[in-house]
Amino acid sequence: MKYYLNGMMERLNSEGDELFRKIYEPQVVAIPPVDASSGLCVTPDGEIRVYGNIGAREYGETGTPVCLASGDCGISWKLRPAPEGSFLGSAGYSPATGRYISFYPNVHRPELRFELSGAYAVLSDSGFDSTDNRFVKLSDNPLHILRLPYFSERLGRWFILGEYTRPEDRKKFAAVCFSDDDGESWESNILTETAPAFETAPPHKGTRWQQYSCEPTLTELSDGRLMLLVRTSQNFHYVYYSCDGGVSWSHPEPSIFHATATMPTLYRLDDGRILLFWCNNQPLPELDHEKTWPPLTDDIKSGIWEDVFTNRDANDLAISQDDGASWSGFRELFLNPIRNSADFRSAGGICMLDKSIHQAQLLELPYNKLLVHFGQHPLCRRIVLLDLDWLYETERSENFRYGMSSVSTHMYVRSNLGSYRGFSGHCSYNRTDGALLLPDPDGNYREVLQLARTDDDRLVYQKQGAVWNFPASERGEVTVTLRVCKSGVALSLCDHWYNPCDETAAAEAPFSFKYSTVRRDGWDTLRFVYDTGARSCEVYVNGVLTRELEMTGSAPYGLCYLHIQTLAEKRDLEGTLIKQLEKHNV
Repeated sequence: MKYYLNGMMERLNSEGDELFRKIYEPQVVAIPPVDASSGLCVTPDGEIRVYGNIGAREYGETGTPVCLASGDCGISWKLRPAPEGSFLGSAGYSPATGRYISFYPNVHRPELRFELSGAYAVLSDSGFDSTDNRFVKLSDNPLHILRLPYFSERLGRWFILGEYTRPEDRKKFAAVCFSDDDGESWESNILTETAPAFETAPPHKGTRWQQYSCEPTLTELSDGRLMLLVRTSQNFHYVYYSCDGGVSWSHPEPSIFHATATMPTLYRLDDGRILLFWCNNQPLPELDHEKTWPPLTDDIKSGIWEDVFTNRDANDLAISQDDGASWSGFRELFLNPIRNSADFRSAGGICMLDKSIHQAQLLELPYNKLLVHFGQHPLCRRIVLLDLDWLYETERSENFRYGMSSVSTHMYVRSNLGSYRGFSGHCSYNRTDGALLLPDPDGNYREVLQLARTDDDRLVYQKQGAVWNFPASERGEVTVTLRVCKSGVALSLCDHWYNPCDETAAAEAPFSFKYSTVRRDGWDTLRFVYDTGARSCEVYVNGVLTRELEMTGSAPYGLCYLHIQTLAEKRDLEGTLIKQLEKHNV
């Protein structure tokens, strides 16, 4: 059992226990004081802590170091000052030796930074708040985006993961540091074999930010191997394996997990199941960087840096019971709460900060619960609790009774692109609403979703769309109740998220169907019965088999997204009305 679980159960009083046990679907319980990646930790007696800073308004400002803590498994939280004089902050803990290990440079205590060459582990034998910290060289190379130190009881080995950027060409590599003497000395392994560079080809007209292999995450498999997943510039995370405890690694290969330039997080539960948090998303095709206005800098044009992020507004969870041989779930955990904001770039007033919900730390809790700390920027990051059984659901429906909290519909406004230029806004477009909720024409006081086209030259793309997630399956049926008022829609079944306005989704999706039969009253029911193993999908319109679709591409874990987009090629304010969405297993 994980070292802290007994302490957590002892901390839960009868009232807290009852409330905690009732949590099922993801529930926001706190806004953390730091972007997710390494600020979350847990004490041996079960107190959850998130170390960070508050009060900074400009990038690089110190702010006030704080600790957000919960003594009841995340139900309630208290903010308190971080202890003065301690370099530790968040730390990993070894129940075998009682040692705490953090790292330098530690972003959670920026006011304590000093000039050291390379990277260091920070050791303590007296607890999180102690001042008896010792610094031990971790690597001669400067490392950044370091993960919380992790102790493998099976191997008796500490791990600290990070990334190394080679100065001469800015190429990024995953770094695996490990120690067999309780952190007193470390070996640093830079994985020089990486995912390939992104190559510009249609539909792309420019290059992506070249990241190769970075922001690694690690888990142990039951056969003794280690599995390492990395962020890349490709359409997938890449995976490495080690058979010798991290000393050497296999050649990197594409994983089955769609993602581009976002951080994955693997986490092994006490019973051996493995969780993956990631952004199962595809960004928009790259624009011609030579034609962007205002002009981009040469480092952005060449892929040393980024122009804009368009795939960080949805995050997902999957779970495996067989060491990653198969996965289930693929459920959207959260959608960015400011994804439609017209002032997206400047919202929150803090310069040089991403506004995303990628990056995460996971923490197993008693009674089959999970805590997830995710996101960047105070407006976007969250701490949520959920029951792991939620990941095993097989059906979902949406009738917009509770608004559009479960769908992505945002559009992008032409904006200043690139990194920090002295104003708020970092690699981002401003946004606006796309599809809107309107009164149901049946006059029943319900609302329906309208997909239209405005032909607004201020927008990057014109076609409105909606994206909806459902539990992944290889066989299933998706039902859409709609009314075409003027222009029809393309309905695409996908295994990952596309932007609502992405006009390549229908061409790239495993199954896509165009429907444009106009109705002036009543509703049409479209039912898609799919089987990715048989590579087929039957389309029924009002109960009549209308089309049999052949699958294009691959979907190794089945399908989990519905992308609907208007077919309008010019202004159309009538569009198509969507009344209900359903997914069932067959």
